[in-house]
Amino acid sequence: MSETSGTPLNRGFAYEEKVARNHAGRTLLAHLTDRYRHTDEPAWEERIRAGLVLLDGSPAAPGDILRPGQVLTWMRPPWREPEAPLDWGLLYEDEDLVVAAKPSGLPTLPGAGYLEHTLLALVRKRYPEASPLHRLGRGTSGIVLFTRTVQAARALSQAWRDRTVTKVYRALVTGTPAQDEFVVEAAIGPVAHPALGKVHATHPGGKPSVSRVRVLERRGEESLVEVTIETGRPHQIRIHMAACGHPLVGDPLYAPGGGFRGDALPGDMGYHLHALRLALPHPRTGALLEVTCPPPALLGARADLVGSGGGN
Repeated sequence: MSETSGTPLNRGFAYEEKVARNHAGRTLLAHLTDRYRHTDEPAWEERIRAGLVLLDGSPAAPGDILRPGQVLTWMRPPWREPEAPLDWGLLYEDEDLVVAAKPSGLPTLPGAGYLEHTLLALVRKRYPEASPLHRLGRGTSGIVLFTRTVQAARALSQAWRDRTVTKVYRALVTGTPAQDEFVVEAAIGPVAHPALGKVHATHPGGKPSVSRVRVLERRGEESLVEVTIETGRPHQIRIHMAACGHPLVGDPLYAPGGGFRGDALPGDMGYHLHALRLALPHPRTGALLEVTCPPPALLGARADLVGSGGGN
């Protein structure tokens, strides 16, 4: 998505890293040029000489030799971020949790030029202490869970590991699956990608992954499915539906069988995926908490209207 000249500049950002042992011994300029390739060497040198790069809190010089454990900080000046929808919905809140409804097109976390145009930044304007317990892809809409305390984060992280958290999604897929219900268990791991180096996809040596699929509607050459994931691998539903021969309609990256299409990137949009329902033990009381986020119209099933008073 291109930048828009009318978009205000953000506030900039201070990036911080601790110099790793394998990065020590080289000059600061060489390290920054090699590690952060979005900026060329002359621009990095200009930033360093302008005092925008610090080592252990002090202005650095381009030829400074890095030592293990040093804290390297560089200030990125304010920039215009790519546009994104900035509206989000509050589905649930209490003293421990915030459950947000993310629109498609809004990144969950900073990256790829996004900083303030992210769900994290927007939620923290109202709940400064909130931290996301998981993330959704930029093109995916629906439920994102934030914790507000360290204790809640620890309890729910354990619940995630114990698989006592239920996550249900809606997706529009290509073709018509032969079975009404089936399970996909293709392992998922990093695979070589021509543009990014590594991207998650089906991989024989990857991590075990389980998706339970139920067909809700067959719509000619497309089908509406509900997917319950028992594991939370990156892009799991997109990968698993492609692996079983029914990639998401409009998915620019994953092709039938689980391979890649062309030179698309994971953040590219066009697919239809929605985090519909989340059920979990409340971190303070242990009682079951269930939250539902209504799907966009394209992912709505006729059954959604049953007992809803005609959708009013």
